Amino acid sequence: MDWRRPVRFRLLGDVEAYVDGEPVDLGHARQRCVLVTLLVAANRSVSVDQLVDRVWSGNPPNRARDVLYSYLSRLRAALAGMPDVAIVRRGSGYVLLVDEATVDLHRFRRLVARARTADDEAALPLYEEALGLWHGEAFAELETPWLTATRLALAAERFAAELDHADVALRRGRHAELVTELSVRAGRHPLDERVAGQLMLALHRNGRQADALRHYRDIQARLADQLGSDPGTALKAVYLRVLTADAAVPVGPPGEPVMVRPHTPRQLPAAPRSFTGRADELAALTKAVDEPAATVAVSAVGGIAGIGKTSLVLRWAHEHIDRFPDGQMFVNLRGFDPAGPPMSPATALRGFLVGLGVGAESVPDDVAAQAALYRTLVADKRMLVVLDNARDTSQVTPLLPGSATCAVLITSRHRLAGLAVTGARLLDLDVLTDAEGRGLLSARLGHETVAAEPEAVADLLRCCAGLPLAISIAAARSAAHPDFPLATMADELRDTATRLDALDADELTANLRAVFASSYEALDDEAAMLFGLLGLAPGPDIGLPAVASLAAVPSSRARVLLHWLETAHLVQQYEPGRYRLHDLVRLYAIEQASHDQSADRRAEALHRLVDFYLHTAYPADRVLYPHRPTIELERPTPGCVPVPLPDPDEAMAWFDAEHPCLLATQQLAAQQEWHREVWQLAWSLSAYHRRRGRLRDDSVVARLALAAGEQLNDPAVLAQAHKRIGGRLFRAGEHDEALEHLHQALTYLAAVGDLAGQIDTHQALTALWSTIGEAEKALANAQDALRLARTAGNPVWEADALNAVGFCEAELDRFPAARQHCEQALRLQRAHHNGEGEAETLDSLGYLDHRSGRHTSALDYYQQALDAYERLNFDYQKADTLERIGDTYLALGEPGRADDMWRQAIRLYEAQRRTAEADRLRQQLPANGGTTGA
Repeated sequence: MDWRRPVRFRLLGDVEAYVDGEPVDLGHARQRCVLVTLLVAANRSVSVDQLVDRVWSGNPPNRARDVLYSYLSRLRAALAGMPDVAIVRRGSGYVLLVDEATVDLHRFRRLVARARTADDEAALPLYEEALGLWHGEAFAELETPWLTATRLALAAERFAAELDHADVALRRGRHAELVTELSVRAGRHPLDERVAGQLMLALHRNGRQADALRHYRDIQARLADQLGSDPGTALKAVYLRVLTADAAVPVGPPGEPVMVRPHTPRQLPAAPRSFTGRADELAALTKAVDEPAATVAVSAVGGIAGIGKTSLVLRWAHEHIDRFPDGQMFVNLRGFDPAGPPMSPATALRGFLVGLGVGAESVPDDVAAQAALYRTLVADKRMLVVLDNARDTSQVTPLLPGSATCAVLITSRHRLAGLAVTGARLLDLDVLTDAEGRGLLSARLGHETVAAEPEAVADLLRCCAGLPLAISIAAARSAAHPDFPLATMADELRDTATRLDALDADELTANLRAVFASSYEALDDEAAMLFGLLGLAPGPDIGLPAVASLAAVPSSRARVLLHWLETAHLVQQYEPGRYRLHDLVRLYAIEQASHDQSADRRAEALHRLVDFYLHTAYPADRVLYPHRPTIELERPTPGCVPVPLPDPDEAMAWFDAEHPCLLATQQLAAQQEWHREVWQLAWSLSAYHRRRGRLRDDSVVARLALAAGEQLNDPAVLAQAHKRIGGRLFRAGEHDEALEHLHQALTYLAAVGDLAGQIDTHQALTALWSTIGEAEKALANAQDALRLARTAGNPVWEADALNAVGFCEAELDRFPAARQHCEQALRLQRAHHNGEGEAETLDSLGYLDHRSGRHTSALDYYQQALDAYERLNFDYQKADTLERIGDTYLALGEPGRADDMWRQAIRLYEAQRRTAEADRLRQQLPANGGTTGA
C-alpha cells in the first residue's frame, strides 16, 4: 500500500497527522499523549485506567476521567475529516480504528518483518524504506514515563533494523557508502561487537586493512577495561579474516547448523499439585493467546514474590498443552534467584537450541546469531515458550520467537512495561481471596484438618495475607507436625516481630525473607531507602505528596522511585497516586529500614511525615470552618512540603482519602511522645469529624489529645480534650460521664480565659440538656453562651448562640421569642458568610415552624438547610434534618414521604455508626410495626 496516501500519522519523530498533505491540529501535549497511546495500540482497546496512567503517570488531575473524555472529544473533532479513522468506545476502553499502513510506526514494523524473511535483493529496499520513516526520536516532544519507556523500546527496534540493513548492504557490495555511517554508529555504540564487525568489514573492503585492525584493537581494549571480557567468536573470526587479507569475510549469521536429532521439546516442569482459584487470570491468559495477531502472542505475568506467578503459568500450560503439538520450551531465567546471578540470554538461547536438536558445536557464540537461528527453527511451528522469573525486558527480548504461531508466557517480579509496546499482554496477580487461600490450605492439609479449627485457620490466613507462598510454607510446617494443632502455627504467626521467621521452611526458595531479599537487593540505594521508610509509614496506604515529604525529595523524584518499586512489585499503586505494601512485604521493609538506616534518620523521616499530615490538615480544617479560633503550629520539618487545599470540596476529599492515615499518624505521634503534634492533629480533625459524623473516631483522637495535655501539663489542651470527649459521650448516650468532662472543660477554660472554648462548651451542654429533655437547663446554657459571645465581640459566635437560644425557646413553645432570636441569627450568619451556621439556623427555623403547626413553611426551611448541608458535605446534620423532614411529612398526612425521608436518615445514621438513632427511627417504619404506612 502506498505511503503517499491522503491520511498519514507520524510517531517516529514529532507527533503529526496529515490529510492530503495538510497538517492537522492535534492540540496540546496532553491531548497528543492520548492520541499516541491509541495509535501505538491501533485497532486494540486501551482501558480508561491505562489511558489515565499513561498520560498522567500516577499524578492525574481532579476528575481525570472527565478531562480525558474532553481530550477524546476534541481528538474526534480533529480527526473527523479523515476517512476510515475513528475513536470508538469498546468495553471499558477506547479504540482508534485506523488502517495501520497509515501509521509510520506500524508501517515500519511491517516493512522490517518483510525484509527479514526476503532475499537480500528484495530486503535492501524494504529496510531502506522502513528506516526512512524515522525523523528523530519517537514522539520526541512528549514526556511521560510510559512514553519514555516506549521510546526506548522503539529505539532498540530501530537499532536492530539498522544492523540487519547493514548486513544486507555489505553482502550486496555497498561497503564504500557504508563506511561513514558505520563509523558514526560505532562511535555511539563503542562496545557493540556486531557494529564493530560491520565497520571492520567495510574498512577492509575499501582497502583500509590497517584501520580495520586498529578498530579491532580499540574495541578489544574497551571490552577488557570496561567489561573484563574478550571479543566474541564472531568478531574474532572477522579479525582473523581481515588479518589474513581474506576479502570474502562472511557477513551475518553462519551457515546451516548441524542438527544432531531434530525432535519435539517437552520441557515443562510438572503442573503444580495444590493449585486453587485464579479462574479469571486463567481466562485472561487464554484470551491473550486466542486473540488474532500479526506477531507472536506474549503474556507477561507480574506480581510480588510468592504470589504464584509460576504456578499460574504452569497450570495454564498443562491445561492447554494440546494446542502446542510442536513442543513446549521452559527456562528459569533466575532473574531474582537468591542463589546466583540472572541467566544470560546467550545461555538461555543455547539451551533452547540444543533442546531443538542443534549440535552443541553448531551453536553460534554471538547472541544475535543465536537468536536468528532460534527464530528460524521455531518459525511457523505451534510452540509454547515459558520464560520464568525474568529480570527485565532486555533479558527476554532475544528469546521471543518471531512467528505468530508461537505463544510466550513470561513471569517476572518486575512489570515488563517495555514488552507492552510490542503488543504483549500484561497480567498483574493480586493476593488470593480468603476462599482461595482456604482452598489452598485444604489442598495441602486436607479438608477435615482445616474444618476442625476454623478460628486458627482464620488467624493463619489473616497473617499470611493472601500470599500463596506464605500459606504454602505455613502448611508445610504444619504438615511436618501432624499431631500439633493448627492453633500452634497460628500463635507463632500472630507476633509480627517474628512472623517472617515463622514463614521459613529452611530452604532459600521457601523462605519469605530470602525471597523478598532478592527483589530488595536489585534496587538502587535511593529506592531501597524509600522502600524501608514506606514500611515505617503509618496507615493502610500513602499518597504521593506524603511519600515526597517522608523521603524529603520532590514529588517528581518520589514518583520515579515509586515507579521503580512498583515495577519491582514491592509496592502497589492500587489507585492513581496512592500506594500500599502487602502486609508481609511491610514487615520485611521495616526490618530493612532498621538494618540500613540509623534511628535518627528514621525518626527524622517520620517527623516529616507527621508534619506533612498536620500542616496539610490544619489549614484544611480552617477552610472548612474559618470562624473557629486559631492555634499556633511550629514550622514544618525541613523536607516536608504540605499540600495546599484552598477549596472546601478539595479539603473534604483530602480528608476522606487520608482519614485512616491521619488516625494512624496521631497514634504514631503518641507512641513517639510527640505530644504537641498529638493534640494539634486532634484539633485539625474536628470540623471533618463533625461533618462526617465520625463520633467514635473523634472520641479516640480526643482521648489521645487528653493524654498529651496531661503530659504537657497544658490546661488549654486539657480543656479542649475534655470538651471534645464530653460532646461525643453525650451523643453516645453516656450523659453522666459527658457532664463530668464538660464541667472539667469549663473549669480549665475559665482558668486560662478562653472565651471561645467556654462558648463551645456551653453549646455542648445546651445540646446535652436538650437531648435528655431538660429544656430549661439547655436554655440557661445557651444564654450563657450568648452572653460570653457578646463579651468577646465575635458576631459569628453570637449568631451561633442566638440560634441555640431560639431552638431551646421553640422546645419550650415560646415561639415569638424563638423566631426573633433565630431570624436575628440568620441575618448575622449570612452577613458574615458562615455557611455552616446558616444551615443550622435554617434547620432551627424549620423546627420552630413544625412545633408551631406551620408545616409547609417548616418544609421550606428544612429543604434550604438540607441543600446547604449537601453543599457543605455535612452528613451528620443532614441526617438529623432528614429525620425532622420525615416528622413534618407525617404531620402533613403524607406517611409515604415520611418513610422515604426516614430511610435516607437511617442510611446516614448507620454510616456514622449512630446505632441508637437508626434503631429508634427504624421502629417508626411500617415494616417494623411503626405507625406510618405507604
